[in-house]
Amino acid sequence: MDSLPFGAPPILLDMKSEIQNYLENPQLLPIHDLEVVQQYWRHDTNIKQLCQAEVAATPTTLLVERDINTGALAEVVEIVTPHAGMTNKTSMSLQRIPGPPSEWVRGNASNVPFWPGGLEWNPSETMSDLLQIHDLMEELCFKKDLKTIPPGFKNGMNFGTSDVNLNLAASLKQKSKPHDTEDKLKTEEPDSSSVIDLADLLKEKGSIFTWIEEEPLSSQHNKHAEKKPIVRTENEDGDLDDIPVVDISKVLSLSEKQKLKSTDWAEIIDVSTSLDNFNDLVPNPAFTWHFELDRFQKHAIIHLEKGEDVFIAAHTSAGKTVVAEYAIALSQKHMTRAIYTSPIKALSNQKFRDFKTTFTDVGLLTGDVQINAKATCLIMTTEILRSMLYNGSDIIRDLEWVIFDEVHYINDSERGVVWEEVLILLPSHVNIVMLSATVPNTSEFATWVGRTKGRKMYVISTLKRPVPLEHYLYTGLTGKTKDERFLIVNAEGAFVPKGYMAAMEAKKSKEKDVKPSGAGAGAGRGRGAPTKEVSRAPGGGGHKGWGPPQEKNLMIALLDHLKKHDQLPVVAFTFSRNRCDQNSSLLTSVDLVTAEERGRIHQFFQKCVSRLKGSDQKLPQVTNMQSLLKRGIGVHHSGILPILKEVVEMLFQEGLVKLLFATETFAMGVNMPARTVVFDSIRKHDGTGFRNLLPAEYIQMAGRAGRRGLDTTGTVIILCKNDVPESSELHAMMLGQPMKLSSQFRVTYSMILNLLRVEHLRVEDMMKRSFGEDHQQSKLGKVKEQLQKLYDQVQQLPQLACDICIDIESYYNNAASYLNLKEEMQESLLTHPSMVREMNPGRLLIVQHQGRCNKLAVLLSIDSRSKEKLYKVLLLISGDGEPASKKDDMIWTKMLGISQLKKGLFYPTSRVNHAVVLLKAKQIWEVTRTQLKIESDKIVADWDNRQIPRFRDNPPGPSCTAAVQELFRLSQTTSVEVINPLQDWKWTNMDLVGKMQELSILLNRLACATCTACSQFEQHLEQTSASMSIQEELQRTQFLLSEDSLLHSAEYHSRLEVLKELNYVDGNGTLQMKGKVACEMGNHELIITELVFHNVLTELQPAEIAALLSCLVFQQKNASEPHMTPVLEKGRFRIREIADKIGRTQQACGLKEAVGDFVDQFRFELVEVVYEWAKGMPFAEIMGLTDVQEGMIVRCIQRLDETLRDVRDAARIIGDPILYQKMGEASTAIKRDIVFAASLYTQ
Repeated sequence: MDSLPFGAPPILLDMKSEIQNYLENPQLLPIHDLEVVQQYWRHDTNIKQLCQAEVAATPTTLLVERDINTGALAEVVEIVTPHAGMTNKTSMSLQRIPGPPSEWVRGNASNVPFWPGGLEWNPSETMSDLLQIHDLMEELCFKKDLKTIPPGFKNGMNFGTSDVNLNLAASLKQKSKPHDTEDKLKTEEPDSSSVIDLADLLKEKGSIFTWIEEEPLSSQHNKHAEKKPIVRTENEDGDLDDIPVVDISKVLSLSEKQKLKSTDWAEIIDVSTSLDNFNDLVPNPAFTWHFELDRFQKHAIIHLEKGEDVFIAAHTSAGKTVVAEYAIALSQKHMTRAIYTSPIKALSNQKFRDFKTTFTDVGLLTGDVQINAKATCLIMTTEILRSMLYNGSDIIRDLEWVIFDEVHYINDSERGVVWEEVLILLPSHVNIVMLSATVPNTSEFATWVGRTKGRKMYVISTLKRPVPLEHYLYTGLTGKTKDERFLIVNAEGAFVPKGYMAAMEAKKSKEKDVKPSGAGAGAGRGRGAPTKEVSRAPGGGGHKGWGPPQEKNLMIALLDHLKKHDQLPVVAFTFSRNRCDQNSSLLTSVDLVTAEERGRIHQFFQKCVSRLKGSDQKLPQVTNMQSLLKRGIGVHHSGILPILKEVVEMLFQEGLVKLLFATETFAMGVNMPARTVVFDSIRKHDGTGFRNLLPAEYIQMAGRAGRRGLDTTGTVIILCKNDVPESSELHAMMLGQPMKLSSQFRVTYSMILNLLRVEHLRVEDMMKRSFGEDHQQSKLGKVKEQLQKLYDQVQQLPQLACDICIDIESYYNNAASYLNLKEEMQESLLTHPSMVREMNPGRLLIVQHQGRCNKLAVLLSIDSRSKEKLYKVLLLISGDGEPASKKDDMIWTKMLGISQLKKGLFYPTSRVNHAVVLLKAKQIWEVTRTQLKIESDKIVADWDNRQIPRFRDNPPGPSCTAAVQELFRLSQTTSVEVINPLQDWKWTNMDLVGKMQELSILLNRLACATCTACSQFEQHLEQTSASMSIQEELQRTQFLLSEDSLLHSAEYHSRLEVLKELNYVDGNGTLQMKGKVACEMGNHELIITELVFHNVLTELQPAEIAALLSCLVFQQKNASEPHMTPVLEKGRFRIREIADKIGRTQQACGLKEAVGDFVDQFRFELVEVVYEWAKGMPFAEIMGLTDVQEGMIVRCIQRLDETLRDVRDAARIIGDPILYQKMGEASTAIKRDIVFAASLYTQ
């Protein structure tokens, strides 16, 4: 074949070889042929393209005007487009351009929020609009607080003024210590040569504005109709010299508003009045019910129809939800939107199911679930709404109503600030409905909301519960005593002493019959007997003999009693998850349901559990709960799996659960009433120790008793397992005043960062409008009036014309500092053990008395009965006695006494007399080394005897005369030796050493003052004191009006310094990259951002990242230690290291939180569980890795998913694709099986 001229003939390859070659050599495919695929187009460089920018929106537009009668074209005019170029990145106006559809619901951290309602100035308004608004014209002020040099500039412009008062105020500010950043900037005055005076320019060229002259305040309110818009004049294009010169000081202050009474912000509605004409007032209601509405509901609906804000404070089960439903129906009628916020996710799910049956278009937004997000009615937690407001969600545009359920959650120390933030940030077009339990200060809270939003709030409260409660003590234990139940508070709310005494007698007789071992600790205790903590253990038990058998007998006896009186179902509140489980496990022989009910329970349970994976259906908690439910018993607490809790709740609502063991969380907003409520104990552990239930806590739980329409009364039973509680404790708990709504506002890093990225909103604006500041802000009008009076007083002060007293002001300041420091040091010095030993009767003292600081006195006794120790001394006075004068307590008389120190000790110049007086510690200036031998008791008795009118002329006794003569002799000596703690007792307290050195320096300055040589020094010092007092009061008033007087000002500045130190913001308060990333975080902003920027997470695997980040969401303290791999151990070390750095930075910047507390809040006990779960281990197996309950694990992993999404967003912002991908994989790995089983309420 090789000899052929053209070689062997071609042979076709078989199909198998072609396919193999095709699959094994993809590089031979035509698509990789560079000659075909890769083409190159020559690009000519054009540098000028870099200078091109987008064309700005047209600020004006043309408007065609036509004749009304003929329709003919009259003219075309150019008008200003007020909202041109406004976007969600630059404008806070509702008229801005909407954002992209992807940001329509949640918004974006780079968006700016809409302008909050109630603020004085709206940045969306143009200057021409402002000039036409009278109220805003009043706030424009160029008189004061103007900076002369812009940031980054060397030269500036001086907005000078000739106002004497303002110049004087500026000089006072320079003398006083600066309080804020702006004052600090003023400490360095620019060189006068580098400042241009704007007033001079205006005098030369005239003004280009025409300003409205100031009008008397009394006539301002009637001038609105006379205001005219600014129009062009005939000579507008002429010579500018013809325009009158402007006096800038004439411009009115813009911050003054019409003064309104507090009642104008909140109105209490009298619900006792009947509304027979309700149907006439609301002829076309937006929603109707099949039952007759209560009066408070009708009043609320009337105000909702008017578009007014309402605050409903009603008893439990009174029907507050009716008001919420009507607000939602109104929004749908008006084709707008309504948002219903709840404090907890579980309540949001329940409300979603309830409203879904009433209104078809309902959506749900929680951390991990988003259902029908564009619905007209959205259910969400308050934190979600806060995030939407900060992120400028476009849903806010169409929002008409926001319903705040369980507003009393504002008292929560951790989350209460969220309610305040949301109420402050809501735009003005949004109406507010607040639903709350009964609280004593509804008017105060409504006044704050009304003042904050600038409109009236209507307060509507219920007068009584729809189903009254009866409260009992239960002392039964066995079958014989199972009916021992005693009424202590009747349905009218009156305490029944007879029932309480009967309970005491029943308990005592039972203790005589059967005494468990160790019962002596509490035996015989009755009213007024001392309480031992051993008898106050959780659950009410205190006897050592009380255990599971006694607990079982008690519960069986109680259930028999309740069944006999037809008082099931019952909720048994127990303040321990473990005790709930233990109590339910004791009742294995109890069956509370019928066969038919048992079948329904089995069918429903199997239907719900069938959603779970096969292995998850056989979890011990699932099988145990099924066994309990089939007997009519349920358990509800945070350790139960969420799907099981929902099963229990639904069965309880259907009346199939007859006995429910629950913790306090079951009563938080869940509308599931029972016939009876039982308290296992009235004491709970609040994290620091055991205490009695507060009235609000007791009322919240007891309010679950009594089903409206089914029960005439609700029954509340307190189990007396050990001793009967004190009647005073029961009275305070059952009939005490509920807890007031109080501000829990605090400045958070998230708040600071979100507001710093908005030009027109400041953190100070948020702090001013907090609930805690409302009382002070309401007084600003009076404070401003006081400030004006002080300005007038300062202007009228006479000038001191004395050549000798040129340093009298310096003397006054040094003397004031000396007096304050001396009194402060003496109060602490006299309480020191070494000094206490010296303070015996007969000790010679140098005291301050009646304007003199150099009087000798002898100590007679010490009175320690009052809060402040009083020292009884004998001292010399002149003549017939120096009557007390108002001047004696004035500061200048004390200063005058200091000037007399260099003249030696005081002794009377006229006839010598004496007195026995009581002095405070701060009036004792020195303790001498001299100890006189006196008979103090006789001296005191002689003095007291001579104070009786008929013995007043008697001569002093021998003991008193001898002491007076010795005092007179010693007063004529040049000096006496005083005790010096540093030298005599070798004290090494550096604080005390510093104070004594400072006292010595001040005293030397006072001694060197020339003003004390003036013959009229006393009169001049009094005049200077009066002047300085007014100036000090002026400074104090200015401070009250400044932002530094805000309660959280110091905390804000400290947190801002932390952000600057960690480079989240720069020196000018501009957000840096770290700050922008932190704005994306839901919680723990600093630690997560630091982890991302330190690349702690990038090198880890997705399962390891999820495991380590679980420390941010797991909060349980008592959990078993996990077994971690070396990589996880290293990760834990790095996280704690970064947390320690943040904690130290916080402490260095002035925050009080201890470094150890900040580091220890991140708990790693669930790291192993999350790591194995992310790797795919079944839930049944990971339960063997920890002692944490199933429900707590599920909650932790669900919250962890939100954190993983936050970190993924951070990776997107900084441009880290590797970390972004890993966070997505980690989130996918944990979102499976029972942990993320869908809620039954959403199905």
